[in-house]
Amino acid sequence: MTGQDQEIINRARQIFELELSAAHAVKDRLNSGFAEAVRVILDRKGKVVLIGAGKSGLIASKVNATFRSTGIVSIFLHPNDAVHGDIGVVSEGDVVILISKSGETDELLDLIPSLRHRGATLIAMVGEESSRLVRQADIWIDVGVEREACPIGLAPTSSTTVTMLMGDALAAVLMQLRGVTQDDFAKNHPGGSLGKRLLLDVSDLMHSDEDNPVAAPDTPMAEILYDLTHSALGGISVIDDEKKLLGIVTDGDVRRGIQKLGADFLESPVKDIMTENPVHAKASDKAIDALLLMEHRPSQIMVLPVVDDENHCVGLLRLHDLIRAGLKTERNNNV
Repeated sequence: MTGQDQEIINRARQIFELELSAAHAVKDRLNSGFAEAVRVILDRKGKVVLIGAGKSGLIASKVNATFRSTGIVSIFLHPNDAVHGDIGVVSEGDVVILISKSGETDELLDLIPSLRHRGATLIAMVGEESSRLVRQADIWIDVGVEREACPIGLAPTSSTTVTMLMGDALAAVLMQLRGVTQDDFAKNHPGGSLGKRLLLDVSDLMHSDEDNPVAAPDTPMAEILYDLTHSALGGISVIDDEKKLLGIVTDGDVRRGIQKLGADFLESPVKDIMTENPVHAKASDKAIDALLLMEHRPSQIMVLPVVDDENHCVGLLRLHDLIRAGLKTERNNNV
């Protein structure tokens, strides 16, 4: 590392220290205003509305996104849109969080009379206690900083970091008090990796009914080969007269059977070739658990029989089906 590189890194570390110091100071100043804001949001009759302009607007938008992802009904309202009709979305019982570093943002102050008229509770997330916005709000959350971390002390740096942290603290505390679980969170993220892990069951991805290839134990391998090729699923479950799982025959079993039986292979019954009592999943299992079951074996399993609680064979699940659905483990994370 050159001397210039080290100087650059040292400057960056100074910025980190300044912003961390500002965050610690605000943390130490947390008071009843924060607690009251949490209670008001918990007890609200309507939604949460977040309003901010400029950099504060970007933070308000992010906090809104975090609230919504945790199940809080909220919206972001830009003050310029609000004064041109969109303030109509605010109604009695709503909680409005107004975000401003100075508390003197005209665009926000101009909205106060209309917000009051609509019966909303006003929370000011502001850095200056003596500001007009704080004086006109019902609740004040202190996000003040002594100085910005930028070299000239003007660009929003420490102040935006602290305000973002405060928004995260609000969302996280509200999650805890509302008893939000992983399942609750996943319901709001059905397209995300967590949603897929927690919401998708084996039954959602397995091949079932006419698409579930099965065979009786005495079926000759000549017929099995045709069915394997026709289904293109890489395996056929072997079942008894009650449709209970006895075994599975896969492409690997076919290769091993040919090596073992030679010319007698085609006439042999599938029960002589199949893998008995195979690893299997239940239809009610989480799909991610089936993926882990298939991958974390000495020899990776490519196809898995699926049974119900009485061991009736109800489907066939492929590794490809799980990965295509977006499920990932450490092993296939780069697939």
